[in-house]
Amino acid sequence: MTSAQPRIAVLVPCYNEEAAVATVVANFRCALPAAEIYVYDNNSRDRTAAVAREAGAIVRSERRQGKGHVVRRMFADVEADIYVLVDGDATYDAPSAPEMIDKLLDEHLDMVVGLRIDQSEAAYRLGHRTGNRMLTGFLAWTFGRDFQDILSGYRVFSRRFVKSFPVLSDGFEIETELAVYALELSLPVAEVKTPYCARPEGSFSKLNTWRDGFRILGTMLKLYRAEKPLRFFGAIGILLAVVSVLLSIPVVITFIETGLVPRLPTAVLSMGLMIMAMLLVSSGLVLDTVTRGRREMKMLSYLSQPAPKRN
Repeated sequence: MTSAQPRIAVLVPCYNEEAAVATVVANFRCALPAAEIYVYDNNSRDRTAAVAREAGAIVRSERRQGKGHVVRRMFADVEADIYVLVDGDATYDAPSAPEMIDKLLDEHLDMVVGLRIDQSEAAYRLGHRTGNRMLTGFLAWTFGRDFQDILSGYRVFSRRFVKSFPVLSDGFEIETELAVYALELSLPVAEVKTPYCARPEGSFSKLNTWRDGFRILGTMLKLYRAEKPLRFFGAIGILLAVVSVLLSIPVVITFIETGLVPRLPTAVLSMGLMIMAMLLVSSGLVLDTVTRGRREMKMLSYLSQPAPKRN
């Protein structure tokens, strides 16, 4: 008796992608004939939903604006064994999907990221390329592991990743959150090189280089504070303690020489900074214990789902 093949779901978040969504659906239908293709429309003002439905996709909607809201709804609603998440702008290579899925199954991974190799100058704007490198470097520095392309919108996930991942982001910073979640739980992940093409005529990027770049950086800082509170608050505490000591040196020297404290405001400021430093370090220690408990709960949720396997 032949075992059933794993259920594959292709998840396509869309916003005003009338010019591209039919191509995306057709390409992934060809690359993954057995997959179910879900297009989630995020308040498009054009015919994105109608075009996707005509192309044969299962069309649903998310009214709250932002890619993070869409991904949260997708992960909650769709049931499958393997999930392919891809932007609906027809810039990602559908024929790479089977390779990414095979890698996930053969190597027992939980996430495979499509490492974008641009095929033309128009595919990847200079500001986006520079910002991606800076944010990728920051992630490697803060979390201790290097991704080459943390902002890729093309990923393959196992079911246990999707169903244990608590989506907190609202917008394009969702990709950063996905990477940090995998790093914090030490999940097995990999990257696969995939062609990255220019958008078709009539399709326009919704990503603002500066605005969304700062939002992504802010998300990384918030996640760093939440996931590594001892380092975050401890570093600030040590900085304040050093400033406090430097301010106190002339006050102490004067007191030893004369027995007087003529710089009372400086002494008070130094003492206040040292108290703040001690409070920050203490807070970091307490929050580090809380974070460890949260991480254990995430891991238990992750382990409650079946591992990916080739049936």
